[in-house]
Amino acid sequence: MKITAKLCLLVTIISVLSCKTQQGKFEFLTPSTGSRVLKGEKIQLKLNFPNPAVDSVVYAIDGNVFERKVDTTTVLFDSNEIGYGNKRLSATVYAAGKEDITYSELLIVPPAPKPYAFEVVQTYPHDPNAFTQGLYYDGTILYESTGMNGRSSIRKVELATGKVLLKKDLEEKYFGEGMTVVGNEVFMLTWESNIGFVFNKQDFNTIKTFDYQQSKQGWGLTYDGTRFIKSDGSNKLFFLDKSSLKETGFIQVFDDNGPVDSINELEYIDGKVYANLYHADKDIIVIIDPNTGVVEGKINFVGLYDGKRASTGNEMNGIAYKSDAKSLLVTGKDWTKLYEVKLKDR
Repeated sequence: MKITAKLCLLVTIISVLSCKTQQGKFEFLTPSTGSRVLKGEKIQLKLNFPNPAVDSVVYAIDGNVFERKVDTTTVLFDSNEIGYGNKRLSATVYAAGKEDITYSELLIVPPAPKPYAFEVVQTYPHDPNAFTQGLYYDGTILYESTGMNGRSSIRKVELATGKVLLKKDLEEKYFGEGMTVVGNEVFMLTWESNIGFVFNKQDFNTIKTFDYQQSKQGWGLTYDGTRFIKSDGSNKLFFLDKSSLKETGFIQVFDDNGPVDSINELEYIDGKVYANLYHADKDIIVIIDPNTGVVEGKINFVGLYDGKRASTGNEMNGIAYKSDAKSLLVTGKDWTKLYEVKLKDR
């Protein structure tokens, strides 16, 4: 009986202390940590205050103070004031000469991208030994870069027949990646060698090379008329000076689910960046606003290619714009076909 009585007393004390601890916890009630917030929403910040007698409360996002109050009333925060991605919300309370701080993690996202369907306009032959990494169409000739060590090259291709008109092989140590054409020059990336090449458009003679800076790998490359835009397999688009080819900054890419990683081959079309996503089981192209990093559109090309494919290594890759027809030219690594497609509202 004595043991039982002591045990009951102990359980009661633990229960009381637990309740007091819970009641005394300074924390966010809303928004809860991990909340996904649509950009533009006003967020109600509500806290649990153990003691309502406070001297002041300071609110901050990623360390930047946006509100100071001398009471415990709720605060409205406009998510338009911050960028996309993971943000750390904090509240610091000052009372009786002491301070306490609590946090809540938020994910700020844009609206869901617009889904697009597609229509196949024409099908062209494609070299099944071309591990496609980049495409560019200048109105008459298709330029193509290919990858893999020992197979990497830059090519001129006759669109209608798939015939290779001119080909320059890279040294075996280089794994070729994305490319674009500007004026009389071809700009091509390599994957992990931290080097890009500039070739003469006519004969593919090497003009010069350039190094990467913050971006550590080369994936996709395009040109918007004033600067180069480069991907490195992350959720970032890097901007390069058109003359020096030095990186001048970057923007992160987001959709309604958060950061969009594995951004690969790029093509700049009418103010937007079209990008392949590197997925073995998904043939996806996204349409990105390069000013905000928002994915505004998404095209699901699953089912487009009816050729034989391995589980990996045959991903969709390569986007070129056929401006006269306002259509896309798309293919994949070692695909036997290249497709001309037009987008349709879904």
